Amino acid sequence: MKALSTLLNGSPLLPIIQTEQPEQAVAIARAMQEGGVKAVEVVLRTPKALAAISAIRAALPELLVGAGTVLNAEQAQACAWAGAQFLVSPAATTKLLEAMLSTGLPLAPGVQTVTEMAAAHEMGLNELKFFPAHLSGGPGLLSAVRSILPEVQFCPTGGIGINNLAAYLALPNVFVVGGSWLTPAAALQNADYDAVRRLTEQSLQIAADVLADKQAPQLKKTA
Repeated sequence: MKALSTLLNGSPLLPIIQTEQPEQAVAIARAMQEGGVKAVEVVLRTPKALAAISAIRAALPELLVGAGTVLNAEQAQACAWAGAQFLVSPAATTKLLEAMLSTGLPLAPGVQTVTEMAAAHEMGLNELKFFPAHLSGGPGLLSAVRSILPEVQFCPTGGIGINNLAAYLALPNVFVVGGSWLTPAAALQNADYDAVRRLTEQSLQIAADVLADKQAPQLKKTA
């Protein structure tokens, strides 16, 4: 099974798409792709989420499309059939983990506590979703657990936006950051997909600046 970080290939953002209409999902995904995003996560919170995954895959073949809010075995398999290229869940029960692993798709199961992190790690899973990030300790908690679980990398999601994106991306045990801040309600209501594109570009610029700062000490050492 390929690791999610390998699939994402250094892409720092994993924006969430939630909409009632597959056509709008495609429009949102296209705006994000035009803004520079390489992958999106369609959450299973609407009746047509699976159709949205299939629609985006068909319309934007170069964009990676995953499924989020996966909660059971039936959903995991349905997402694979719909064309999802990776799976993300908000929780990590044993049955759910087994079901997600059985699809063979890259995954990031959700954890909140150190116990849940350690349990997933015991099963050989070293790329985890940290959710809800802001309410569960934020960057401080992730920094603290690095010494305990040095092999584990995280995708924090929940309560993340332009204001605190850099704080998460700066952490050495964060491989990607997820969230819905690229799709403000007003922009979706007004079909203002250019606003989505601009937010995407702004967020990716923040990510690029953080990456440059992280690489600077390494460049000095090799100079």
